[in-house]
Amino acid sequence: MDAPTTRSADNGTSGGGDGWFTPRRQPASAAESEQAPSEGRRLAGLRPMSRGTAASADEALQSVPAEPGTRIPVQDPRPADSRSPAPPSPPEAFAGVRPEQAVEHRGHVPSATTEGPRVPTQRSAPAGNASPDAVLIRRTMDEVAPVADKVTSYFYALLFVRHPDLRPLFPPAMDAQRDRLLTALLTAVEHIDNTPVLVNYLQNLGRGHRKYGTRPEHYPAVGECLIGALSKYAGSVWDGETEAAWVRAYTTISQVMIDAAAADELRAPAWWHAEVVSHDLRTPDVAVLTLRPDQPYPFRAGQYAGLETPWWPRIWRHYSFASAPRSDGLLTFHVKAVPAGWVSNALVHRARPGDVVRLGPPAGSMTVDHTRDSGLLCVGGGTGIAPIKALVEDVAEHGARRPVEVFYGARSDHDLYDINTMLRLKQSYPWLEVRTVIDRNGLLQLPAAIRTFGPWTEYDAYVSGPPGMIRKGVDALRGVGIPVDRIRHDSVEELVAAGQ
Repeated sequence: MDAPTTRSADNGTSGGGDGWFTPRRQPASAAESEQAPSEGRRLAGLRPMSRGTAASADEALQSVPAEPGTRIPVQDPRPADSRSPAPPSPPEAFAGVRPEQAVEHRGHVPSATTEGPRVPTQRSAPAGNASPDAVLIRRTMDEVAPVADKVTSYFYALLFVRHPDLRPLFPPAMDAQRDRLLTALLTAVEHIDNTPVLVNYLQNLGRGHRKYGTRPEHYPAVGECLIGALSKYAGSVWDGETEAAWVRAYTTISQVMIDAAAADELRAPAWWHAEVVSHDLRTPDVAVLTLRPDQPYPFRAGQYAGLETPWWPRIWRHYSFASAPRSDGLLTFHVKAVPAGWVSNALVHRARPGDVVRLGPPAGSMTVDHTRDSGLLCVGGGTGIAPIKALVEDVAEHGARRPVEVFYGARSDHDLYDINTMLRLKQSYPWLEVRTVIDRNGLLQLPAAIRTFGPWTEYDAYVSGPPGMIRKGVDALRGVGIPVDRIRHDSVEELVAAGQ
């Protein structure tokens, strides 16, 4: 299970994977991590894994038993004659299960990736109402938390010893990869008792995994080695009942993803080819790209998609759509080149009209509910203005005169690269207001700016931008009385958890 912030910089949800499986890619740079959408929330008391002290998979090989372990029954639901062949290029690994993951750009903090669905930050069910399996699974995670780095290293060692044919699917350097497995587990554990949320999340992951070439037969191998690693390091609480609970949970998780992928295969390709038809360099490091997909590409304003360039095969990054669906079928993305950002730098500095990229399926839940008539309060920073612009166009196309207030944040006037577009929209629509917030100290003035205008209690809020801005924006919105269930964003934490 491998996933979106606003998606314009090699932000984060990398197009790669973030969970059980992750496609091959180089370790993310600090800049990529900062702008990535989000991955999954960690359970209380679980420390982040230390890459400096994590045992390498090669070191762990010495203690790995070669014989197979617990078998995971997973079925491919598709008739044999309906299964499409694997994609021309081999999968890099598999995408992760992180709903809060970063997007390359996305302008705001994937997910989830994956193509990560948005997952609530609170635990799905009170501990007192947890099912017996959930109690056992959470107890296991609490037990292995202090040695999480060893668990993940041992897992990959098991996987590569017992299934060496899978090793080429993963990146040579496994440091960044280790965190993704744990994030995926934590996300599933957080919502194991909330079936609607968990199923929706897993279905999105399963669909998103198609572009990596993930196949049903990969899941049992991963489950077998996962349980082998957990049983080794959760020895004091591990017993037959606990193992049975994990087998049931993993079997269900895998089957939901496989079924979703099989159903999606009947109605949509795993990816689209898209030609670059225009490349507008707005600043030395921000470009607006317009793409023409080779087939109809359905999406909703506020969503994002993974992009793969011909210069870095099998490395994906997520970016938000910068417009509502257009009658000519063209797609627009805002991309910010970040240090060591392979995909973002290629798109900003190398791509030219005529080049062809690959486009993954749309994902994300930062969309407008057109059954409501409440106003929209939109906060966008940097390339995070891209999905905000799309939302404004979406409201206009539905003919509603709902008030829309946009706060466009930046560190300098130079960073307001799309302000002229937003001002033109303001001139066209009397219900739209656009305000800029310039703050060289990192948008510390944003909360004050939001409080100055209002009240906002009757508004639905949308936040898109770098992770730090997302957090400040959400805190500010809650501080002015907007309930958390009316604040939408594809945060970095969510994308990471989603693994897309």
